[in-house]
Amino acid sequence: MLDSRFRRLIDPPLDALARRIAGAGITADQLTVAGAVFGIAAAAAIMLGAFAIALVLFAAGRIVDGLDGAVARQSQSTDRGALLDITLDFLVYAAIPLAFAVHDPARNALAAATLLAAFLINGTAFLAFALMAERQKLETTAQGRKSIYYLAGLAGGSETIIAFVAFCLLPSWFPVLAFAFAALCFVSGSARILIAAQRLGKT
Repeated sequence: MLDSRFRRLIDPPLDALARRIAGAGITADQLTVAGAVFGIAAAAAIMLGAFAIALVLFAAGRIVDGLDGAVARQSQSTDRGALLDITLDFLVYAAIPLAFAVHDPARNALAAATLLAAFLINGTAFLAFALMAERQKLETTAQGRKSIYYLAGLAGGSETIIAFVAFCLLPSWFPVLAFAFAALCFVSGSARILIAAQRLGKT
């Protein structure tokens, strides 16, 4: 829901920085992997209860992850890059709730499991529609230039980042925040399924 608005704000500075990074010979794939490493390191910090460190690592990872697409636009996007980007994003987004469950299973496990289930439904609807859209040659630039059809929803990348930052800032509130965000993801996934079914019609 917020992705398209944020893109208008962050794309210009990201593109300017990406030109320098690309000029230094750093590739988009390298940035994608580096962003995931930061994200997994953030999850490890959460497991140890180092939430401030986790917040810094997670924020760094998301900034680097945002740069990979900008660097790719300076040269040429590849299918391998798109695959790495989406799969490693999902890896990080799964690792953070799991880390909270490991840190305090008694308080956090149920909320984390619920959130991961919501991610599964939301993500499956998103990726399944992207596959069908590719078959039907559908395109959109509503969320910026993407390698796959990006069907917007109530819970997208921006909302996930905001939620994870809140988890790190208020770790004792994780169960409440996770259940609330899971509810939003369930609604978002359901809406994506309905929108996809309508757009694809009977084809």
